[in-house]
Amino acid sequence: MRQSVLDLREFYASPLGQVARRMVSRKILEAWQDAAGLDLLALGYATPFVDGLDRFARRTVAAMPGAQGVESWPSLEPNRACLIDETALPFPNAFFDRILIAHALEESDNPLRLLVEASRVLSPAGRMILAVTSRRGLWANAEHSPFGHGRPFSRRQLERLVREAELEPLGWTRALYAPPLTWAARWADGFEQAGPVLWSSFAGVILMEAAKQTFALRPRGRLVRVPVRVRPGFAPTPAPVGRAPAGMRRLAPREQEQR
Repeated sequence: MRQSVLDLREFYASPLGQVARRMVSRKILEAWQDAAGLDLLALGYATPFVDGLDRFARRTVAAMPGAQGVESWPSLEPNRACLIDETALPFPNAFFDRILIAHALEESDNPLRLLVEASRVLSPAGRMILAVTSRRGLWANAEHSPFGHGRPFSRRQLERLVREAELEPLGWTRALYAPPLTWAARWADGFEQAGPVLWSSFAGVILMEAAKQTFALRPRGRLVRVPVRVRPGFAPTPAPVGRAPAGMRRLAPREQEQR
């Protein structure tokens, strides 16, 4: 059973919720600095993390599951939030350039179907970020927060789910190293700086960026052998390895082969 939108709103209004909002939003902004002029979908309860992106995106829509409930968003502007069936989104194919999924997969009855449906409305060149509760993090046991409800994920479990939805993981990172205690909110920035070095596996949230898989079509035609002369100094060189999105680690080759 999903948490109520009222409980989610109350948490993010608290000091601890403000810390979670700031730390997760920072990672998303690092990855999506190029979102200006694009269409953005916030799926689940992702509105706390899109405030910075919303200023630059051409269009931002918040889609909240029926079992959770919906709230008017943003509060001081015309409403851009809607109540949806998470397995049948009311949007055309390839409609959004960016999709942020938060507080959605953990409590979904069918997370794979939700992710496949999100992929349907993602443009061919679009990207999505999945923010989920980390299985090894302290926040997974904090029942006074939204991260302590539903099904947490390990990084490999999340990567497997992404691949099953026929998406390609591009990179991943972690956030929210401060313990889920009110007194720790004052030193949240210090925890966030020391966490990746001292206790990297115990972050509260895993973020993974993914894109649609694209397959090159081989043109049909006759095979013609053409002699090629290689000029001195122009020997073939290995192609450069692609970079991971800003703020995220590129998946190692061994990880990419495990499909």
